[in-house]
Amino acid sequence: MSRSSLDDKLDAILARRDELNALMNEGDGSDFATLGKEFATLEPVVAQIDTYRKALGERADAEALLADSAGDVEMKALAEEELRQLDERLPVLMHAVQLALLPRDAADEKSAIIEIRAGTGGDEAALFARDLFEMYRRFADLSGWRMELLSLSESEIGGVKELSANISGRGVFARLKFEAGVHRVQRVPVTESGGRIHTSAATVAVLPEAEEVDVGIADDDLRVDVFRASGAGGQHVNKTESAVRLTHIPTGVVVSMQDEKSQHKNRAKAMKILMARLYDMERQRADSERSAERKGQVGSGDRSERIRTYNFPQGRVTDHRINLTLYKLEQVISGEALGEIIDALQAHDQAERLAETE
Repeated sequence: MSRSSLDDKLDAILARRDELNALMNEGDGSDFATLGKEFATLEPVVAQIDTYRKALGERADAEALLADSAGDVEMKALAEEELRQLDERLPVLMHAVQLALLPRDAADEKSAIIEIRAGTGGDEAALFARDLFEMYRRFADLSGWRMELLSLSESEIGGVKELSANISGRGVFARLKFEAGVHRVQRVPVTESGGRIHTSAATVAVLPEAEEVDVGIADDDLRVDVFRASGAGGQHVNKTESAVRLTHIPTGVVVSMQDEKSQHKNRAKAMKILMARLYDMERQRADSERSAERKGQVGSGDRSERIRTYNFPQGRVTDHRINLTLYKLEQVISGEALGEIIDALQAHDQAERLAETE
């Protein structure tokens, strides 16, 4: 993007910010929420623009000072040093502006629903799925988010066959969306007496939490079935029909929930997951239409794509999408160093999208 076209774009953003401000001050309040949402979206961009243009003004002042410093050695040195510092800062500030101008994923600020399922590997895969759940729970705690377990199916030795959890907080989806895919582990299972290294896998899905405004479900499109919750082997653990199965007829998406004793709570949880899956399907459809334009993106979010390997004998974690290897497996699996991988994935994605604008 040329300097003149960038300036035109920045001017347009500032003009729109001023227009929104005037509309909110003069309006009757009916569109205030919509205008306020757009205004809030622009504010971080405007802040970057202001910082960048302030530095440009300071550089112009420093150049003027240098031109007026004829014969004044001390003033000349001061102006040259200020110019040097500004010339180092300006590319950084321009980069920040360019990042702020990148199109935002509408779901980035949303909370997320994470689904983890044991894959190939039997009991060891279920234990690994449990490890992944604990990793995300710890990372959520460190990030100041709140995690609520929605559903859980455990193996006989304490592993996780499958689970769903709601992670609430600002920007959760933006941080976790690149976690979707197949996670592979290489280690000696606790069930292995011969000390042989096994390879197992678990699948992670990350869905932006949907609101009714995101997904419209007509009553005629939803079938609701209630039944008795049951435990292992079909043993009834609840004499009332508290379990709920929701079927979205147009798409065939089915969500069952029986963890709660209350039918109302089970239905609410099932509806939350159903809306998230339908919202994700719509996003996937839109993404597939744009996929030809973004061949270099960081993963597709396809649950069949192997994205990361956790190698316990070597103490390393490798993310295959960006060829990043960290020799701090324990810190990653405990959630403490997971942010380093997520930061690298986000930076790579930003670099790819910036390259497309040039």
